[in-house]
Amino acid sequence: MIPDSAVRTYKFVNYLWDDAEASTLQEDQVGLFLYRSHLLGADLRITNFGGGNTSCKTIETDPLTMKPAEVMWIKGSGGDIGTLKLKGVASLYTEKLHLLKHQYRGLEFEDEMVEKFNYCLYDPKCAAPSIDTPLHGLLPYKHIDHLHPDAIISIAASKDGKSICQEIFDGRIGWIPWQRPGFDLGIILENFIKDHPDLDGLILESHGLFTWGETSYDCYVNSLNTIEKAAAYIAEKTGKNRPVFGGENPRYIHSKVNEKVAATLAPILRGLCSQNQRMVGHFTADPRVMEFVNSNDLKILGPMGTSCPDHFLRTKIQPLIVEINDLADLNNSAEFIESLAPIFEQYRNEYTLYYTQYANDQSPKIRDSNPVIILVPGIGMYAFAKNKQTARVAAEFYINAINVMRGAEAISKYVSLPREEAFKIEYWLLEEAKLQRQPKEKPLSRKVALVTGAGGGIGNAIVQKLIAEGANVVCTDISEDFSEQIQYQYDTDTAIGLKCDITKEEDISIALEKASIQFGGIDIIIHSAGLAISKSLSDTTQKDWNILQDVLVKGQFLLAKSASSLLKKQGIGGDFIHIASKNGVVAGPNNVAYGTAKAAQQHMTRLLASELAEFGIRVNTINPDGVIIGSKIWEGTWAEGRAKAYGIEVSELPKYYAQRNLLKEIIRPEDIANGVFAVLLLDKSTGNTINVDGGIAAAFLR
Repeated sequence: MIPDSAVRTYKFVNYLWDDAEASTLQEDQVGLFLYRSHLLGADLRITNFGGGNTSCKTIETDPLTMKPAEVMWIKGSGGDIGTLKLKGVASLYTEKLHLLKHQYRGLEFEDEMVEKFNYCLYDPKCAAPSIDTPLHGLLPYKHIDHLHPDAIISIAASKDGKSICQEIFDGRIGWIPWQRPGFDLGIILENFIKDHPDLDGLILESHGLFTWGETSYDCYVNSLNTIEKAAAYIAEKTGKNRPVFGGENPRYIHSKVNEKVAATLAPILRGLCSQNQRMVGHFTADPRVMEFVNSNDLKILGPMGTSCPDHFLRTKIQPLIVEINDLADLNNSAEFIESLAPIFEQYRNEYTLYYTQYANDQSPKIRDSNPVIILVPGIGMYAFAKNKQTARVAAEFYINAINVMRGAEAISKYVSLPREEAFKIEYWLLEEAKLQRQPKEKPLSRKVALVTGAGGGIGNAIVQKLIAEGANVVCTDISEDFSEQIQYQYDTDTAIGLKCDITKEEDISIALEKASIQFGGIDIIIHSAGLAISKSLSDTTQKDWNILQDVLVKGQFLLAKSASSLLKKQGIGGDFIHIASKNGVVAGPNNVAYGTAKAAQQHMTRLLASELAEFGIRVNTINPDGVIIGSKIWEGTWAEGRAKAYGIEVSELPKYYAQRNLLKEIIRPEDIANGVFAVLLLDKSTGNTINVDGGIAAAFLR
């Protein structure tokens, strides 16, 4: 083991241990275990989100016998070591785990052991124990890390992995042939350690690394030392005998690739892999990705699939490779989509064959057969999943898989997990149970919305409602500092903020490009940008007229034109919702410019609904009225103009507007947001106007 004095010189991993912070936890071994877990989870070269496992063992008082007993604390099923909290930890008596060996009936009864872990719980209310529990519990060490470092898996997934392990570690790290995780593997590890008591760790073939220590710090340093040594060995070998991935393939290098090209392709790919259910996307042109997708070995290594179970559970067993010979083909989207359709169909057929070949009567139903990872030479990598975070994490895992292939090819030959073994993991009933425990998806999950005027009272309320119901949102506003405000409120897996002048076609195009890069495309377009001017005919200027027509009408037209083109490329329908006004229906005093613009918005809705229905695109209008509280419109001269028109004081407006509707209700921005949500649930309704005004008889349309 590298001495403590040298631990700060790591090159291939991050040494993050802070003695001062750790010293505050010296009396709390479980706290130190969580601290160690967070440090390990912070380095994606060591393990990804949700990957790996960590544990510690302490002596606790048995609440029944009041005698001391050894308890193991271990990451619970479905947890993430980088963000692990005590509520996500399972705690079990190790003595009882050992007693389960007498209950174990062999590999074909592996699954029943997970339920029996409940007999071993120290805290009955703790997180559900994972399948890795016996791999930690049956070993004698106080602190154990089970990680999936790229460097280690490169060895574990290489043809000569066992001999390379011996060469690098001089027998200090043992080698365990491939076996699916479970109780049997725990017994194998236990027996191996009994026969080899002086080891510093174990490499599990095609899987990962086990390391340990007497203290949490010792365990942490042992893990880093082992990974560092493997990574240094691989780095020294890389490129010596053969160019990385066989070198660059000149046919894959496009001279004019940029984010605009990647954004143009994203909704096309999204539509093709959303044939069963919508997917949200993630794009990356990370240098490690580009080195792989532009290489001569892409078509050799890509179809082989990933090795580590943690990788392919999130990425599917193999990616889809999409070649574009000429970027000009993207300009003719209809023909281009038609040319790609058979490639996706072939992928779905091959995945279905993979399922039918290995499934049995107990196997869960086949899952979505569309690709998760799509590799495009010259452009980059796209990932598609049920939400942004899942897609982003899948992409991160595939970058790990690329690193593994890169390392394995440098020191030997990459070997993927046999398909039958991969299927046993992917469709394991225990994995299915983990999926079934996930929270039910929200109504707008898998959908991406773009909201204009998102900085206003109504626009902001709509954004909050859409996010609360599961949507990803691209928030646009003309305000200079708007983007920073959104990123302060939401993470980029949820929403992004953009400065956008809705009257400028270029700004709209950029917003749609950003939506495509960030989330793969778009499904819902809410035009909430607006302003209000209340003047008599004689006082209304051309400037007043033009700005209302530009923002409310021209902006709606430009947005519909650009966004509908994107929706057509996706081919999975969509929604336009225009926030208009009661004033577009009811003629009132001092309102000629505003009322005319709102009426134009409403009729445009009907025209667009008629034209876009054949593409599954619905177009509807929400008509608010009297939204005074929380609305920025009422911060300007509009309030004074309306008060003057009705012969009342500005301070009397809220009461006045509430009293004049049938329900005698004050209308708030969140009421308009609820109206938007309600319309989105009406997936067989288009061309409608929904009044959210408390009931204004003069505004009744039917």
